[in-house]
Amino acid sequence: MSSHRPVRVRFAPSPTGPLHIGGLRTALFNWLYARHHGGRFILRLEDTDQRRLVSGSAEHIMAMLRHYGLDYDEGPDIGGAFGPYVQSERRERHVRQAGWLVQEGAAYPCYCSAERLQAVNAEKRKRGEASGYDRHCRDLSLTQRAELEAAGETPVIRFRMPLEGQTLVRDAIRGESRFENSRLQDAVLLKSDGFPTYHLAHLVDDQDMQITHVLRSSEWLPSLPLHWQLWQAFGQKKPVYVHLPVILNPNGKGKLSKRHAGFTQNGRQVLVLAQEFIDAGYLPEAVGNFLTNIGWSMPDEREFFPVEAAIEGFELSRVNPADSVFPVEKLDWLNGMWIRELSGVDLAQRVRPLLQQAGLEVDDALLRKVVPLMQERMRSLHDFAAMAGFFFSDSFAGPEADAIIQRRMDTAGTLGALQAARQRLEEVERIECAALEADMRTLAQELGIKAGQLFGSLRVAVTGQRVSPPLFETMEILGLETCLERIDQAIATLQRQA
Repeated sequence: MSSHRPVRVRFAPSPTGPLHIGGLRTALFNWLYARHHGGRFILRLEDTDQRRLVSGSAEHIMAMLRHYGLDYDEGPDIGGAFGPYVQSERRERHVRQAGWLVQEGAAYPCYCSAERLQAVNAEKRKRGEASGYDRHCRDLSLTQRAELEAAGETPVIRFRMPLEGQTLVRDAIRGESRFENSRLQDAVLLKSDGFPTYHLAHLVDDQDMQITHVLRSSEWLPSLPLHWQLWQAFGQKKPVYVHLPVILNPNGKGKLSKRHAGFTQNGRQVLVLAQEFIDAGYLPEAVGNFLTNIGWSMPDEREFFPVEAAIEGFELSRVNPADSVFPVEKLDWLNGMWIRELSGVDLAQRVRPLLQQAGLEVDDALLRKVVPLMQERMRSLHDFAAMAGFFFSDSFAGPEADAIIQRRMDTAGTLGALQAARQRLEEVERIECAALEADMRTLAQELGIKAGQLFGSLRVAVTGQRVSPPLFETMEILGLETCLERIDQAIATLQRQA
């Protein structure tokens, strides 16, 4: 299904809180489609629900889009030929269009109070009927309307949905659907406070901004017949509608929503917000790659690919309409893959602020030496500080004896092994990792223990950790003097326990 117009798509979030990962995926799919077709990607902030606005949310959304590489061509902070791009600033236009619909007989003012609507629905429930407006004001005369307004009643504006027949709609990935008009509501288009609802505002703005394709969550699919009828009432060319599958939470039960933020599942936090993925040490390249795989697939079915390949292959025909599970383990794998794609300089730049946040003093020359030891072992940027932070710490408390003693070893045996290793180290002028590893393997054989047992004790002694970068490369960077000092400390700890 083609619009034969230059592609113009938009991401139109409400600034009512932090950006959800599902919203980021919607923005990503819009951006990919625009870039694939050489079109325009527009950011529009839909802030007409004034009660739910959160201060700073708009700035947060824009910052998140930039962090994840979704550069927009028009938007609130950069302008464009079709602005303003903040919906509340377009309010006069929405009010005029609502008035035009009333004049054309496609909409009508409704003066029913909230109390009356509640009473109507209560009666409907008693009769076992579906809730909804009873169209009480649909056929009021001009005289009746004038009397109500003279009495100070402020109406809402409702759309006059056809009462008979069907509305036939089309979605680019779901095909055609038919809706019985008799089951559809006369939806509110303009609220009594003068602000439009989503139904009117987004459609008027899409008209004015010449949007050709609307890629949005499938949660809006039930509203499509209303929007379809609104387009017909305005007599405007409809955009191509694409209702994207929602992202399900990791157990596959229900949509991944903001209420899952802060929860844990299978021992790990359920990540929901775009910022949480940054905080967890995931690269924007990995998150983008991951989200592209949820509900869409590459023509060659590969799962690890750069964004340029996604742009080249992004066709709507490859969007799967079925809701998709959120496979966090796949994100871990992709993040590790993308970390290994970075240059050493790039990775150093990305982990440097995390080391500083951990209170560590970062020496750039030392950082460049450590990065190659860690790059193949990382699945998160936080792994660097967790595994290699000791390189940048001025203090070294030294491990407990139990940590130094390896499996199937005792205090005396471990003490003897470390003393023998120290003696071998005293015989060299400087540590060279390959030679030292060979020497320590030979020593382990001589001591009648496994190399892993000796290496494990040495690792804990010189790093204070059971898990670290490769042992002998680590010892080479730490230097002979530091290694001897730390082994002496470990020996003293074991002697106190013996």
